Amino acid sequence: MPTPAHCPARLTRLRAAMAACMVLVLLLTMAPARALDLLRLDAQRSEQGVLLNFETRFDLPAGVEDALQRGVALHFLAEAVLMRSRWYWRDKELAHATRTWRIAYQPLTFSYKVSQGGLSQTYRSLGEALRALQRFSQWRIADPVPAEDDRHYIEFTYRLDTEQLPRPLQIGIGSQPEWTLRAARTIALPD
Repeated sequence: MPTPAHCPARLTRLRAAMAACMVLVLLLTMAPARALDLLRLDAQRSEQGVLLNFETRFDLPAGVEDALQRGVALHFLAEAVLMRSRWYWRDKELAHATRTWRIAYQPLTFSYKVSQGGLSQTYRSLGEALRALQRFSQWRIADPVPAEDDRHYIEFTYRLDTEQLPRPLQIGIGSQPEWTLRAARTIALPD
């Protein structure tokens, strides 16, 4: 029976198979972080103004969760921009609203603290804390808009705000895709 050194075709196939395996291993280790899914996004007009409801779903990637466990507070940012389309010029921004949530691990009590504005709530598990900042209802983003005009739309973005991280950590995460948790969508404002 001939040895692989005596069969150049076998040696070439073996090298190609090894190269393919190495590429597959590299691709699996460099796979992007779990996506942030935007499950629900809807808007409504009311007497109070334009109200927005949204719900997201995500798990923190291992590196992000590790940073949270080590005392780094994470900030999540929801941003909504009410626009009016115009045929003669660029679209006009009518309103811009942002909302920020801060989640921090409390090592003395083994709990998670979620803060939004001046209010904060403590949760026993990371899953409960994440559910608290993954949805929001009846968020007033603008003053009332006339219903007869149907040329309005909302640009919505929800993301992990890496600009709020400590400066040394911001420099280190530039090439790590697991820190890119972001979802964006544009919806028309219903009548």
